[in-house]
Amino acid sequence: MLEEKNDNLQEADGKTGIEINDSVQNDAIETSNSETVSENEISHNETVSTEEILEDTDHQSALDAITNSNAEESEDETLKERHDIPMKDYHTFSLDELVDELKKLINTDKIMSVKDHIEEIKKSFLLQFNHFIEEKKEEFNASKQDPNEEFEYHSPLKSKFDEYYNVFREKRNAHFKHLQTNLKSNLENRLTIVEELKELINPQENIKDILKHFNDLRERWKNAGPIPKDKYNHVWNNYHFHLENFYDYLHLDREARDLDFKYNLEQKQKIITRVEELANETDISKAFRELQDLHRIWKEDIGPVSKEHRDTIWNKFSELTKKIHDKRELLFESQRANEQKNLEAKKEIIAKIEVLGTEKVNSHPQWLLQIQKVESLRNEFFAAGKVPNEVNEETWAAFKNAVRNFNSFKNSFYKDIKKDQTDNLNKKMALVAKAKELQESTDFNATTPIMKQIQEEWKQIGHVPKKYSDKIWKEFKDACNHYFDKLKEHKSEENTEEVAAFDNKKAYLDTLRAFELTGDHKTDLDAIKLHIETWKGFGKVPFSRRHIEGKFNKILDALFEKLSLSKKDSEMMRFSNRIDSLSESNDTRKLDNEKIFIMRKIEEVQNEIFQLENNIQFFTNTKNAKKENSIVLEVRKNIAIHKESLEVWKDKLKQLRNLSQE
Repeated sequence: MLEEKNDNLQEADGKTGIEINDSVQNDAIETSNSETVSENEISHNETVSTEEILEDTDHQSALDAITNSNAEESEDETLKERHDIPMKDYHTFSLDELVDELKKLINTDKIMSVKDHIEEIKKSFLLQFNHFIEEKKEEFNASKQDPNEEFEYHSPLKSKFDEYYNVFREKRNAHFKHLQTNLKSNLENRLTIVEELKELINPQENIKDILKHFNDLRERWKNAGPIPKDKYNHVWNNYHFHLENFYDYLHLDREARDLDFKYNLEQKQKIITRVEELANETDISKAFRELQDLHRIWKEDIGPVSKEHRDTIWNKFSELTKKIHDKRELLFESQRANEQKNLEAKKEIIAKIEVLGTEKVNSHPQWLLQIQKVESLRNEFFAAGKVPNEVNEETWAAFKNAVRNFNSFKNSFYKDIKKDQTDNLNKKMALVAKAKELQESTDFNATTPIMKQIQEEWKQIGHVPKKYSDKIWKEFKDACNHYFDKLKEHKSEENTEEVAAFDNKKAYLDTLRAFELTGDHKTDLDAIKLHIETWKGFGKVPFSRRHIEGKFNKILDALFEKLSLSKKDSEMMRFSNRIDSLSESNDTRKLDNEKIFIMRKIEEVQNEIFQLENNIQFFTNTKNAKKENSIVLEVRKNIAIHKESLEVWKDKLKQLRNLSQE
């Protein structure tokens, strides 16, 4: 950006050469004294207006901002690179994203260049994590059964964060230790150089020796290294002050001096040209960083200019500096406006959470919806961005308080249902005990319905405390599975007998088809009953082959018709055979359904008889009814048929009830 120049200028008449350009860095103190209006000068100049004072103050603020930053970076060169790493809005990052970002940053060799970034990450992480832990602790306190139980929560994510942050801290401490040692040594070295420079002005010594010593001091100063930032300006000003005194003492060649002034003027004009370009730079932060470097070069690398140009060029540089500084302040104002906007958004979120903390809901599913709403608002809060620093703690406290109030409100609901859950736990534990008691039973006909009933009761019981839920469910499931596995094994053993029963019944059907009635009613009826008993004696058949029972009943129906039994006797014999089959299969559900069906049929027939008898009353009470006509006779016939049917249904119901009592 700036031309390099030969610092070694020799006097024209062959005198010992002095590195004028480096040496005239003393003008930095001269420029700092002459180019900046001091407070004393202003106070003694009664003609200076208030506007001029304010303007000068604004200029000084801009210059101070750059000077302070340069002093800090002069102490630690690695800080210069922090500007190249963008400061992200870490307030909007999730916990996982913050840990990933921390891991990425600690891998840099120059750890101090990311110090500010890591501290912002730490602050954002701890805010979120501590809030998360508070919520978990409140949930624990609301649900714990044992009052002596202590809250414990292990977070692998927090362990990772601590691990990475410890790496940063170790690197930072090592850097500080090394830096502090060097800063102290460098400061002592520079102060020694200043003291030696003061002693150079000695008329008793040879000029050649003085110049040799001067060049040696200047080289030592150049290589002395960084010093503490709070000593930076003071030490530099002392050095330049005594440097200028030394030049005044030497009475340097005016021509060489003017050449040096001219060269310095050109270099400073180039800086001003570059600053004019920076004033139009859209990236204000980038422009300010370069301006900061240009100020360092102006002060440390370029010497003084002639007095006739000194004020003019400094004022121009100062004015351009203020212009860029003002644009930077406008940028900060825009950022502050965004922060204020974020603050309003966060206040709205807090207000919504506060409302949810007062909305009463009466069921677990409804509370889950409320919890989801708060979680969504919580994510919005963290994604809303940074707020002004002066209200950050206040906003965060309001947010935590709103969430805490919601959790307390929610927990009060669950405390109310806690007793119900304890009752449910006792009921389920009783069912577990009953299931374990029956799991070894071999009376499958009696135990199976009970075990099924236990399972139905389990489904009807509500939630139990989460702490015990998995444990008692496993115990109950294991007991039930143990019993039904035994039942399955038992049925598998029975299956062989059922297959044999099917084969026997299948062969017996051929015998039954060949059976002929003798014509003697009693003999034939006894023979049919014997066939029925023989059929029953074969036992149950596999469920998938129960169609053979239908074939047997069809043959029986044909024999009953040939036998000319009364309709009632025939119906009852067929019914008895069917009910016996259901009894053998232990199908209580079908037996119950059969009973319900018969009871409904009885009710239907009774209603039909009642209606027919009402109709008879209508016809027989008519004045012109001298005798019963054909319609009346038909109705009476229907009544008789229905009454006969009613008797059959009642007998069937009686038979079923007798079966249940057995």
